[in-house]
Amino acid sequence: MFKTVGVIGAGQMGHGIALVSALKGVEIRMLDASEEALEAGLEKIRESLSRQERKGLVSQADADAALKRIETATDYAVFKDCDMVIEAASENEEVKRDIFKKLTPHLKAAAMLASNTSSISITRLAASTDRPAQFCGCHFMNPVPAVKLVELIRGLATAEETFEAFRDFAHGLDKTIAVSEDFPGFIVNRILLPMINEAIYTLYEGVGTVTAIDTAMKLGTKHPLGPLELADFIGLDTCLAILGVLHGDLADSKYRPCPLLVKYVEAGWLGVKTGRGFYDYSQDVPRPTR
Repeated sequence: MFKTVGVIGAGQMGHGIALVSALKGVEIRMLDASEEALEAGLEKIRESLSRQERKGLVSQADADAALKRIETATDYAVFKDCDMVIEAASENEEVKRDIFKKLTPHLKAAAMLASNTSSISITRLAASTDRPAQFCGCHFMNPVPAVKLVELIRGLATAEETFEAFRDFAHGLDKTIAVSEDFPGFIVNRILLPMINEAIYTLYEGVGTVTAIDTAMKLGTKHPLGPLELADFIGLDTCLAILGVLHGDLADSKYRPCPLLVKYVEAGWLGVKTGRGFYDYSQDVPRPTR
């Protein structure tokens, strides 16, 4: 298992990956563009640890030790001693390519790379680095501490040694692995996002209300969250980005993003993180916005 791991991005996914790794004794170097973003990520980590303490899942000593293992920085030089660095930035290929361009000059030769991308080609991302054989897709699910699954994806050039190292890393975090081929959306989002998109079309076409659609899917199919609730939790901008990859790379009209989803993203109604999406989160009980 990697002893020192870099995490790029202190947001929803990045701070979760940092947290579960630090709890397992991994030394973490977490980078973001600003001190404010890093502090926000650390505060989320503290809140998560407090919840786990209250539930008896971790001791205070283990929580304190995990926090001490997390070093933060805004300079890529912090990754010079890392055995592996995982990128957990926004779901935008150009952003990710730019990150890897800035990152690789600071890495030791043996360091491995990963992307937490939920849809973008691992082969393409790996090819933008100086070490495609040492690059793997390592897709954690949100929220990282609670969801057991990690999708592992080999790029065309990924060495078997690299893949096995990431398999050991995921197992060391007590995660269950699903191995996916390097196709757009991999397994989870290849299936999930068309369902969410169809739920949004169902709303757009007036087949049902927000409440009716989510209730139908929760009770009718035993989903813990309705598809519109889930879309808000994921982030409507992320949903749109993944559908854009599926539609663009597979060239199939069934992946065309619903115009209503596009409109919500254009309005800045991105879901839970902005306080408004298919639901309004300004009250104690979320209310449908449509």
